[in-house]
Amino acid sequence: MRRMFKLLFATLLMIGTLSLTACHGSTGMEAFNLPEEFDTTQTYEITFWAKNDTNKAQTLVYKKAIEDFEALYPNIKVNLKLYTDYSRIYNDVITNIATGTTPNVCITYPDHIATYLSGNHVVVPLDELFADNKYGFDGSELLFDGPAMEEIIPQFLKECAFNNHYYAIPFMRSTEACYINKTYVEALGYTLPETLTWDFIWEVAEAATAKDADGNFSVNKQKVMIPFIYKSTDNMMIQMLRQQSAGYSTSDGEIQIFNDSTQNILYTVAEHAKTGAFSTFKISSYPANFLNAGQCIFAIDSTAGSTWMGTNAPLSDISDEALVRFETEVRPIPQFDPKNPQMISQGPSICVFNKSNSQEVLASWLFAQYLLTNDVQIGYSMTEGYAPVTSKAQNSDIYQDYLSRMGEDNNTYYDVKIKATRLLLDNVDNTFVTPVFNGSASLRDAAGQMIEEVTKSVRRKATVNEEYMEKLYDDISSLYHLNRIGPAFSAKADLGALPTASVVLLVSLACIWLLIGAYVLYTFRKNKKIIDFIKLCVIISMVV
Repeated sequence: MRRMFKLLFATLLMIGTLSLTACHGSTGMEAFNLPEEFDTTQTYEITFWAKNDTNKAQTLVYKKAIEDFEALYPNIKVNLKLYTDYSRIYNDVITNIATGTTPNVCITYPDHIATYLSGNHVVVPLDELFADNKYGFDGSELLFDGPAMEEIIPQFLKECAFNNHYYAIPFMRSTEACYINKTYVEALGYTLPETLTWDFIWEVAEAATAKDADGNFSVNKQKVMIPFIYKSTDNMMIQMLRQQSAGYSTSDGEIQIFNDSTQNILYTVAEHAKTGAFSTFKISSYPANFLNAGQCIFAIDSTAGSTWMGTNAPLSDISDEALVRFETEVRPIPQFDPKNPQMISQGPSICVFNKSNSQEVLASWLFAQYLLTNDVQIGYSMTEGYAPVTSKAQNSDIYQDYLSRMGEDNNTYYDVKIKATRLLLDNVDNTFVTPVFNGSASLRDAAGQMIEEVTKSVRRKATVNEEYMEKLYDDISSLYHLNRIGPAFSAKADLGALPTASVVLLVSLACIWLLIGAYVLYTFRKNKKIIDFIKLCVIISMVV
């Protein structure tokens, strides 16, 4: 009996110790400490993860930035890894956090960074690096002409602050724009206003669903017409709520999206999806393809997507035979209150991941900061409808010359692209960002998914009513684990929400103490001295 107790106890103690080690390993590493000097006698190899679709000009900007940086810092080698979209970067970072193999520098979104922070010291807080006299913004030891902190557009920098720290620097900024087939709007008898309203969009879209006697759509004489297509339905929901001062979430993660305004938006979407006046990218495909083929009138996409939009778009993705010639106009997204326009600010940011070698982290920070130099900022912004994030770049003679040459050609100076860029530059004060917290990325996905589900449902002839809405809210909340986000969940976290290693640890410890209880009863029965038991407790306490 005694031998059995010892064997069981030893086994459980080993499991508990191993699980404890696993838990400590999962929480990250020591906090980053800024070195006094950058050690140029060491060689550093850092990885840089960035996003690129099919725009080769962007790849060239990245590669040139790396070459120029390595010429300044020959002891730092930068390895570039390109992804097709930000969700793939996000998923790979999450996977690599668990294995301790995150990149050094990553282009990502603040919502994603908030999730990365679930591991201790995974992402480097940048406050100290920002302010450092030697290696911070405009630092004395920098080998390049970077911006001072006050030269970063304040609204863009503010987006990178959450949890009482800066965890990123902005890289590029965009907003959403409505790309319009003005020719068809006027053919339907309408005059395009300077500020679009939702009522105007819906009215024109419904008018465009009319067909002739042959079954073709009257406006384009084709069998296909989807008057209004929205690329990012998460942004659609978020902006419509913001424009109505309706709830979305609080900064500490309280979920407010399941409200009457959301329901009214979904009923409106259902109404126009039922007639075929509205669809989404996920359901129908890229808005630009339909717009350029004369099969869409209002295509809402990022200003960064402007090089795909319009008759003369340099990155148009349809055949010459399918292309329809029309006058393309660019407007801010539709508004509920034209006198108080609200549009989302978006675009990639740059974060730096922590490593055991603080010199390697400093090398990573130097490269991240180099991406804010004028050459990189202006070069990248010229590839699509992005705006540079620094006033240093925006006010430069090179950038102002670029903007002034709108329409000179259909590549670098493509008019739709520069119109989209100017749209953002003119509306910085009208932009907003959503609160960032662990789970905000899931909430964003949930916001768009509700529009997707309603649109699909009416296309399948389902009835969208109060009962439907109740079930939709429940399904979305469950699918995106929204009941596990925010202060309420943090206060009432249950065992099932813990990491597996933590659960194993707690179960193992419980078993150990049960065996201790059994062992003490056994020793008392044998009239053994209790001193051995006390020593055992002390040892276990030291291990834990």
